Amino acid sequence: MQVLLALDTTNTHHRKIIRGITTYAHDAENWGLHLMHDPHQGLLYREQDPLEKQLNLGAWEADGIIAAFTSRQNTSALSKTSVPVVGIEPDFGWGEQVAHIPSFATDNQAIARLAAEDLISRGFRQLAFCGVPKTRFTGWSSQRELAFQQCAEKAGLPYSVFPTSPSKGQSWLKVHEHLLAWVQSLEKPVGLMACYDVRAFHVLDACRQLGLLVPEEVAVIGVDNDEMLTELSNPPLSSVEQGARKIGFQAAALLDQLMAGEKAPKLRMRVEPEGLVIRRSSDFWAIGDPYVSEALKFIREHACEGIQVADVVKAVAVSRSTLESHFRKAMGRTLHAEIQRVQIECARRLVATTELPLKEVASAAGFSYVQHLTTLFRQYTGQTPAQYRKHSRSG
Repeated sequence: MQVLLALDTTNTHHRKIIRGITTYAHDAENWGLHLMHDPHQGLLYREQDPLEKQLNLGAWEADGIIAAFTSRQNTSALSKTSVPVVGIEPDFGWGEQVAHIPSFATDNQAIARLAAEDLISRGFRQLAFCGVPKTRFTGWSSQRELAFQQCAEKAGLPYSVFPTSPSKGQSWLKVHEHLLAWVQSLEKPVGLMACYDVRAFHVLDACRQLGLLVPEEVAVIGVDNDEMLTELSNPPLSSVEQGARKIGFQAAALLDQLMAGEKAPKLRMRVEPEGLVIRRSSDFWAIGDPYVSEALKFIREHACEGIQVADVVKAVAVSRSTLESHFRKAMGRTLHAEIQRVQIECARRLVATTELPLKEVASAAGFSYVQHLTTLFRQYTGQTPAQYRKHSRSG
């Protein structure tokens, strides 16, 4: 089988999708992969649309295609081909032209929730979001921004959003001046989510120029977990790992079915992120109370080992009544509730991103009994683990 990949190798998200496709192709053995490269051009600040490239399907004898809809001409060609096609991120670009093509997309709402909930759990009471101007290709930033705002509003916390607007012809230096002014204006300490790692890199650079401490004054989380950028950043950047490899693998599996003459079970599949990778840029507890800060740190590091409240009290070395009082006042919940929250979050990620049996999920999340996990999981998510796993697969 000859499979054409019309994806952008300059894009971190697409490169990871290609890895997932490659994993499936290696298992399939009879697949040959051909890459049609459609790079983004323009400034480091993503203020410009990609240049369009023409996808000449006649030049390829493809049995199947996996494509992102980044070009009007390419999308038009894909909409007319009789070759089986699986799309990537149909919400952006010219995806509306190919609504009949089954597609996989990342869950931008879940990505924003991961970042927001982590910052809130660390005690930040001021939140901020830094996105990019909305274009046909950057709607994912707007989706993450809206979901982040909803999390802040649900928690009753103030938030600020970097004011972006289409900036045709505007230099990146001018944009960076606006970013510097905005970061300077934020009330500190602030927990900040950037729409993707490149924007987070810009924020960290702004903090360096302004002499702001990261993460003590500005805690920063990006998206994509681009290993080059996260390690190049100073300090190293925390980032949400999207479910890109899973998108690639599942897209390849579906294409295999289509090439065998089967029909897609549905047209739109959404894949949850794998999780948040914590590095120095956000690894800080914005709690003035040292007892609470130490308790939060201990719970985050050991909750999935099956610890009890008594273990937290022992680690903080203060009386239980004192610690419970301080913790409830600062966080609005008990120590026991915080342990369970961290355990359920771990279980939720494992259920959504792995095929582990529920017994193994329970053990990994620190639960002695599957029934206990199932009961709490339903309380926190409104679904059983099986229902949640099915939903995470189908979108």
